[in-house]
Amino acid sequence: MMPELSLNILDVAQNSVTAGSQVTVISIAADTAADRLTIRISDAGCGMTPEQVAKVTDPFYTTRTTRKVGLGVPFFKMAAELTGGSFEIASKVGEGTTVTAVFGLRHIDRMPLGDIASTMTSLIGPNPDIDFVLEYTVDDKGFIMDTREFRSILGPDIPLSAPEVLTYIAGYINENISACGAPL
Repeated sequence: MMPELSLNILDVAQNSVTAGSQVTVISIAADTAADRLTIRISDAGCGMTPEQVAKVTDPFYTTRTTRKVGLGVPFFKMAAELTGGSFEIASKVGEGTTVTAVFGLRHIDRMPLGDIASTMTSLIGPNPDIDFVLEYTVDDKGFIMDTREFRSILGPDIPLSAPEVLTYIAGYINENISACGAPL
């Protein structure tokens, strides 16, 4: 199992990149009154057939040819269910996939959220032409980070993969997460 949820997010979002998605939306929403943390990753990639969706949580099923197991999605599902939460995958061929994991927010078995800023910059850096959106909410406080906004400000001559840009994006995310309250 992965030590923090941000690594599960990285794994699933990387699947979106592999699936050809040009926009991936990562939504992290904590509802403290309901004791719920919801993580949703949506893409506009190639999607999966119903048969693939049925098999994707099996650790011995993978479409990759470089290895015989795929543990990312099964671990994410197990992490959610261990906290009394739930896990769902909705996908349509040619339209994309949405993975939704719901966790008991204060459950003793819930892993920490981890370093979301590093997760996002790990996605953006090697994929500067793909757009990523982070929607982060804790109760009534939240923010949205959208690489399309950064790209429009920077113009065509400064890539999102530039080290200074990635450092700025990480700082922007961390500052806004802090403004939302206690770390998840």
